[in-house]
Amino acid sequence: MAPRLVSLSRRRVVQALGFVALAPLAGTLPARADDKPEVIRIGSTAPGHLKFILYRNKKRLEQEFAKDGIRVELATFDGGGPASVALGSGAIEFTYIGNNPSLRLGAAGADVKAIGLSSWVPSNETLVVVRPDSPIKSLAELKGKKVAVLTGTVRHSTLAKALKETGVSIKDVQLLNIGIESSGPALARGDIDAIAESTGPAQKLVDLGGARVLFDAGISGKREWAVPHVLSVNGTFARKYPDIVARLLAIDIETARWADAHPEETIDIFVKETGSSEKAVRATYNEGKFWQDPAITEEAVRALQAEEAFMAESGLLKGKVDYGTWIDRSYYDAARKKLANN
Repeated sequence: MAPRLVSLSRRRVVQALGFVALAPLAGTLPARADDKPEVIRIGSTAPGHLKFILYRNKKRLEQEFAKDGIRVELATFDGGGPASVALGSGAIEFTYIGNNPSLRLGAAGADVKAIGLSSWVPSNETLVVVRPDSPIKSLAELKGKKVAVLTGTVRHSTLAKALKETGVSIKDVQLLNIGIESSGPALARGDIDAIAESTGPAQKLVDLGGARVLFDAGISGKREWAVPHVLSVNGTFARKYPDIVARLLAIDIETARWADAHPEETIDIFVKETGSSEKAVRATYNEGKFWQDPAITEEAVRALQAEEAFMAESGLLKGKVDYGTWIDRSYYDAARKKLANN
């Protein structure tokens, strides 16, 4: 049986749960030695982070947990916000999402643990595009204009940083919280002036003649703008099933290694399953590496702390992250031991 794949919006998540719970979950029962979950639900922002895409294609997680009779369900969300809501409430167990929604969840004091990195690609995977015939020639000219971007995403943060470099505040731009499926047609109609989107789908729009690149963060952005994306687990699940978490991380590590060892197949899978521009995907991974190692290094923590400070300054974050509580490397260490003993 293949892993189940569903796509959930924030509204559907809230309707399914009946409430939005970012507060810590209470009342965890002690686990019995033979306890195991019936299902492991993993979420990612649509169309999915790279390792999430490889899980769906290669079925490594399904193979790992099928021997225990545990189902694996892979869910895509319209933005990191809905995914983080689902994780914090216990509707799903793991998330592969961007740093901004992960940091907001950590700052809210939710019962979640950052246990690894989804990725840490050194380039900034954000394009700002306008209509091919648009008179707009620079980011500074977006002041007062309508720009589509999924709010609370890495693209939102990158747009804010890029605008700040030109002396324009993100508050000076009219933001519309819509994804590429709606923003592309809106740009074509002239309903909006620009789109800030991930490189893959935005470049595809450019390749089809529907847009012109105004700003490429991968070329004109700053290296320090690249901040790790995060792999998180619901705290209640992690405490009840620590071995399951370690086993998933072991597959994560092996998948990261597999990608670097099979670059052409990895790119082919990612392009086919996401519909991304092959040109953009190759540009993102132009060093022949995929930057998927889940280890949370001290350098990664400093990058996350810097991003947290920027988000707070820009009004994109409430609360403060307690990194000593939020980050838990014990599951990664256990995964490494499992791999060493195999």
